[in-house]
Amino acid sequence: MKQKEIESVSNLLVQLLRNKSKRGLEYAKKIMLEEKIESEVIREALNYYVSNWEILTHPAPFSIAYESVGGDVDKMVEAQAAVTMLSAALDLHDDIIDRSNMKRRKQTVFGKYGSDMALLLGNAFFVEGFVLLGRFASRLIRDKPLEAFEIVRKGLFEVGDAHALEFGFKRKMHADPDQYLKILKMKAATTEMCMQLGGLLGGGTVEEVEALTRYGRMLGTLAALREEFIDIYEKEELTQRRRNECLPIPILFALRDKNAKEIERILAKRRIGERDISELLEITLKSRSVERLKKEMMVMIEAARDVLCNIRNEESKNLLAQLVASMVEDL
Repeated sequence: MKQKEIESVSNLLVQLLRNKSKRGLEYAKKIMLEEKIESEVIREALNYYVSNWEILTHPAPFSIAYESVGGDVDKMVEAQAAVTMLSAALDLHDDIIDRSNMKRRKQTVFGKYGSDMALLLGNAFFVEGFVLLGRFASRLIRDKPLEAFEIVRKGLFEVGDAHALEFGFKRKMHADPDQYLKILKMKAATTEMCMQLGGLLGGGTVEEVEALTRYGRMLGTLAALREEFIDIYEKEELTQRRRNECLPIPILFALRDKNAKEIERILAKRRIGERDISELLEITLKSRSVERLKKEMMVMIEAARDVLCNIRNEESKNLLAQLVASMVEDL
């Protein structure tokens, strides 16, 4: 979740998500900072990343899924830290792919230290994450260790495939929004992966794990769509996406409508100012195609709520219902 996104969700919900992520995040930081690293540059890059490290998108849903099936919270920290590290690895590698110099008004590791350092640091997080997950999984019974790694393998391959497909959309003014929506749904594989893992490692039934898996895909898709809307509000992010990535999906949909020429005029400017952002937002959010997209998001929210009927823990069920509903707040 980006800073503006976090601010728009209720403070109580954000605090709950932070609390759900806290133990795994702190343990992940401890493990990474205790590693003996000779390179001063890598050590500096690691310290820089860790000092700004707050990931809610994956460890919090993992934690909620784990607890929702009756998993022992005191035994969860190692697995949650593994998920947190894998999420960090994806984050660092995404910045290289997208050439993102800034995020949340701060330099990324890529922007500050370059692609080589970001790649190496991302690899380090992957290694540590898999080692931690292996330790945790080795204590599980029967076929669960193999099943856990199969879930991770499947999720990471799908999100990698999504990024490969996304290359064909970069810097295209009139990319197909329906095809880009398919890519966003594929990227939601990581959230699905985390919730499926949480259900499995927490000892959930087949029905519970299936419900959490389906919910995770919908939550991940909704979170990705919400981020697409938010990127239009942020001048730096929109500029970055116009230059190096694919335009936010609401703009792609709005370009299908009658005001497409006005959108093209704004995006053709060398520099986009605050007035341009305001005008672009007004045109985009009033677009019929974008209204239909919002309705699709509401349908997805209802579908996500429906699958929660198979979750036994009422507190977790209510939190998951709040979380998915928050994805359309203020849009």
